Amino acid sequence: MKLVSLKKIALLLLIGLSFSCANHEAEKKEKQSITVKEGKQTDMLLAQLKKASGKNIMVVAHRGDWRNAPENSLQAIQNCIEMGVDMVELDVRKTKDNHLVLMHDKTLDRTTTGKGYVRDWTLDSLKKLRLKDGLGVATAHKIPTLQEALELSKDKILVNLDKSYEIFEECFQVAKETKTVDQIFIKGSKTLAEVKSDFGAYLDKVHFMPIVRLSNPNAKDVVNAYMEKQIPIAFEFTVPQDTIQFIKEFKNLRKQGVNIWVNSLWARHNGGHDDEKAYIDNTVYDWYIENNINIIQTDRPKVLLDYLRAKNLHR
Repeated sequence: MKLVSLKKIALLLLIGLSFSCANHEAEKKEKQSITVKEGKQTDMLLAQLKKASGKNIMVVAHRGDWRNAPENSLQAIQNCIEMGVDMVELDVRKTKDNHLVLMHDKTLDRTTTGKGYVRDWTLDSLKKLRLKDGLGVATAHKIPTLQEALELSKDKILVNLDKSYEIFEECFQVAKETKTVDQIFIKGSKTLAEVKSDFGAYLDKVHFMPIVRLSNPNAKDVVNAYMEKQIPIAFEFTVPQDTIQFIKEFKNLRKQGVNIWVNSLWARHNGGHDDEKAYIDNTVYDWYIENNINIIQTDRPKVLLDYLRAKNLHR
């Protein structure tokens, strides 16, 4: 009887120990999960950009997820964050009373219920308007300020500020106030000398990407000037024909630590390998993979993400 009791006690102790180990392991995994969640997503993305030769391809959403929310709206940004887009491209304009808002066009007519130039409206007046969707139908969404957009994006997604080159000093102040400076990317079709003259004070604070149009006969000289004196984090290349010889240089630039950005938006940017063709046949995106392009700005972020993930080319 005593022997049986001892066996039972030993068995109960063994079961209790197993549960304790299992609980400890579960707690450990939960803590690890929390640590990952609390880590800044943008830090991981920036680390990826610093390894330009890596296999992962980054996805940039043009004007946000504008097919499912108004372009340049907070909802368009939020959709991108939720689907795991790496960077969102946003456009910035200045109001009559010197506030910065998200708006692609100089005028309000196409994307809002208002009319006229953004610069002729005060922020209070603009906030009374409603944004239109891609079909031109008014929605409940309002025009966001740059501050609102950066606060939403903070630590979650990188931000490319377009239409901002001439007003970047003001954009930079908003980025400082929202503590999002390290997330900001700006680009321009400028030579290195022009960028240093116009933008030199910010080159060590934000990420600048030169836009190089490969239709330009001096494109190679523009690239070489940067590579010799101020290696950028990325080049954005416009590729009107896919037969341009300079495309073969992308691989070498990647080896030297430079990321290669090409837009899949419209055929004139990518030699005909555009989003609308890719929507019908996803293998159109293979052209980017095969040509060492590792940043793609797209109007079809969900389609591109799904395709890259199926190929294990996106985190």
